[in-house]
Amino acid sequence: MILERYIFREILQKLLWIIGLLLLILASNRFVGFLADAAEGKIPGELVLQMLSMKMLATLPKLLPISLFISVTLALSRLSQDRELTIMSGTGLSTTFQLKTVFKFAAIFSILVFISSFIVGPWAENGVSTLKGRAEQESDISGIGAGQFKEFSKGDRIVYVEQMGSGGEEMEGVFLQVRQQNGLGVLRSSTARYEFSERTGSRYIAFKQGHRYVGSPGEMNYRITRYRTYAVLIEQNENAKAVLKLEAVPSLNLLKSEYPEYKAEFQWRLSYIFATLLLPLLAVALNGLSFRETRYVPLFIAIMVYFIYSNLLGISKTLIKRDDLTPLIGMWWVHLLLVMTVVVILKYPEIRHWRRRDTSQQLLAGKAESK
Repeated sequence: MILERYIFREILQKLLWIIGLLLLILASNRFVGFLADAAEGKIPGELVLQMLSMKMLATLPKLLPISLFISVTLALSRLSQDRELTIMSGTGLSTTFQLKTVFKFAAIFSILVFISSFIVGPWAENGVSTLKGRAEQESDISGIGAGQFKEFSKGDRIVYVEQMGSGGEEMEGVFLQVRQQNGLGVLRSSTARYEFSERTGSRYIAFKQGHRYVGSPGEMNYRITRYRTYAVLIEQNENAKAVLKLEAVPSLNLLKSEYPEYKAEFQWRLSYIFATLLLPLLAVALNGLSFRETRYVPLFIAIMVYFIYSNLLGISKTLIKRDDLTPLIGMWWVHLLLVMTVVVILKYPEIRHWRRRDTSQQLLAGKAESK
């Protein structure tokens, strides 16, 4: 239908620039934060863009439902102010047509939300965690410079490099002191270079053609070992082992698990789909009310309702994780409450009409009795 495509185009135009605007705002904020961390040496500069892109992909599930909600609200508000919806109603296309049209658009859009929430989002969150772990290691490695002592593992390892190669990977005249339980270990090598383990994500210094001295200071019973290649892990602490966040757990694992926090996370991801389908219907219902003061009153009310809705979902998620709320109730009651809100707003004109009719009948009955 021509009118259906017209409403689709109106919503899509606003949806694209709203998503673009929100992504620009969030990306700018994150980018400034990552640049500050890079300036302080917390993360290498070459990882800034990778972390930013991963973080934006991880934010998409939260961004898409509210973007669609705002775009539908603005589109319908514009059509209402220009009396286009009034003309449609005059041709026999009532609020039911608006509901069907908006729901059809939301159903198509929910496919994208499903992919971002259940597939792309967890993958991106896992990528962010991996990059953060790598950044912590590389930030320490980047501090190694020629003619300077560099401490690792809270002083358990001390590195000194006489000269750095042109690429920054090769080192010449390398000295390493390692504090061990039974004494100190000292490595002296003519050359060394960085090595990275793809399997563990750890960084090493591989010493070439050198000697290793192990013993206690002040004593003569020490051992000397000559080696061709000797690799030493630069940093090993509690943060070196990546902890998989709930947001990064694959959706299939959440579905199979019996842990309350996993069930809460699965319902939380599923709530993005319900929000995508229900919030546009709320926008249609709010647009049906009479707001003569300004066209942005429906938008203000819509945002207030969204914050209440999202906060209730967040509270339910916390209660499920603490096992204080059964997953059978879970977040379903919040979605049901939103459905009831939409129904009440849609039926409000009829309810008001019935109340006025009852009031008029009571007034007429009172006048008749007085006569």
